[in-house]
Amino acid sequence: MADATVIRRGGLMDTFLRVIERGGNALPHPATLFLIFALVVVLMSEVVSRFGLEVTHPGTGELVRPVSLLNVAGLHRILTNLVTNFTGFAPLGTVLVALLGIGVAESSGLIATMMRLVVLSAPKGLLTPVMVFAGILSNMASEIGYVLLVPLAATIYQSAGRNPLTGMAAAFAGVSAGYSANLLLGTIDPLLAGLTQEAARILEPAREVSPACNYYFMFVSTFFLTLVGWWVTDRIVDRRLSGTTVGHAEPSAETSQASRRLTRDERRGMWFATFAAALFAAVLLWGTIPARGFLRDPEDFSLLHSPFMSGIVAFIFFGGAVCGLAYGIGARTIRNDAQVMDGMGKSMATLGGYLVLVFFAAQFVAFFNWTNLGIIVAVEGAEALRASGLGGPALMGCFVVLAAGLNLFMGSASAKWAIMAPVFVPMFMLLGYPAEMTQCAYRVGDSVSNIISPSMSYFALIITFFQRYQKDAGIGTLVATMLPYSVVFLIFWSILLVLWLFLGWPLGPGAPTT
Repeated sequence: MADATVIRRGGLMDTFLRVIERGGNALPHPATLFLIFALVVVLMSEVVSRFGLEVTHPGTGELVRPVSLLNVAGLHRILTNLVTNFTGFAPLGTVLVALLGIGVAESSGLIATMMRLVVLSAPKGLLTPVMVFAGILSNMASEIGYVLLVPLAATIYQSAGRNPLTGMAAAFAGVSAGYSANLLLGTIDPLLAGLTQEAARILEPAREVSPACNYYFMFVSTFFLTLVGWWVTDRIVDRRLSGTTVGHAEPSAETSQASRRLTRDERRGMWFATFAAALFAAVLLWGTIPARGFLRDPEDFSLLHSPFMSGIVAFIFFGGAVCGLAYGIGARTIRNDAQVMDGMGKSMATLGGYLVLVFFAAQFVAFFNWTNLGIIVAVEGAEALRASGLGGPALMGCFVVLAAGLNLFMGSASAKWAIMAPVFVPMFMLLGYPAEMTQCAYRVGDSVSNIISPSMSYFALIITFFQRYQKDAGIGTLVATMLPYSVVFLIFWSILLVLWLFLGWPLGPGAPTT
């Protein structure tokens, strides 16, 4: 009889996991994938143009024909626009600017201290929902949730007399399966919105997609997923792990440091940060609440197309920088301007791989637009979907499942969306669903399967954490533990999305569902 957390070798689940693991490992680097896709687009533009395929543009009524890049004119266009494709790629600047502000908050210790304060202050009876909730909130930073919160959860659960694996599972579910949800905007919001905007402009060249376009839905999802994660942890995962024998692991130096109570300096830093956040929020309210507020549109004083909405990324930067700086001064983790700049520099240092990825993704998206393949695929695909007879909820449900399935093989949320957005965003726009709705459905599917995807970048790290308490833990152990979260999150989060669509509630400011 196998251990309760080990998947039986040779079983159906074991075979499934091996296929997923080998399939993910067989894929090239995401940047290489975009290079391959860009070359395929160039070749396909020549092939499709020879067949004389044409469609009617749904907006202008004009005939759209494919444009070949496999000629001298195409070569000249590629060479002369190689740099501007990269520098003009919408997600690049927004992510860099937002991450500068988040970098100050992270390097000063503000985000890590916030996570500790939330978790360590939780009553024992509410330990699980607080752990899931803290995991979701940690998504505003880069790796705090994975590196700090997951091992900290095991230590806290063990000290409370509960299974440490249960604590890790609850924290990991919040951090990774609830990846897109949050109470605040993070770096993922402008990143995905930029990719969505580029895709929407295939049909509407002047289309703007706000980083806050899914904010209402993700705000509500934070509390919804906390409750669902609480139920799964206590009713399924904890009961399943109750018969599992785990060892007592000595906490690492980082975990021991994180599990202690806040010091006097850290408490003072939190008060400083709270005051700064309140002052920053007061300025925003002053500029938006009055009918003629200075952050409203200067012409009609509306909020929808105001400097406030178009400057969301700037507010993420200033909010993170101001609160991080205030905390650093109060906690004495920042003593001079050089440390502030070093914090920003460290956040930029983590983007080396992202910049390489964006360079090739930008070329792929540009080629896709130049060749008119984007419009052609969107029109033909929309006609096929319309002919299928599937309604809106069914279409969105299928798209959520597709995103969740692809996530098993390719872990990067931005890389997958850069591939999928140019195809699906225009396609669903032609069926009456705005780009913001398609992006929201993608975020649901992409999040829920993170915790069972061997291709997820922190998957191996979480296995290492599990092995501190169960020596023979492996991929099967982790997936078997986290699979209930993926299944239940997929079902209930999809239901929430369909309900949102049915009620016609806006997904975010100026972002209707249809």
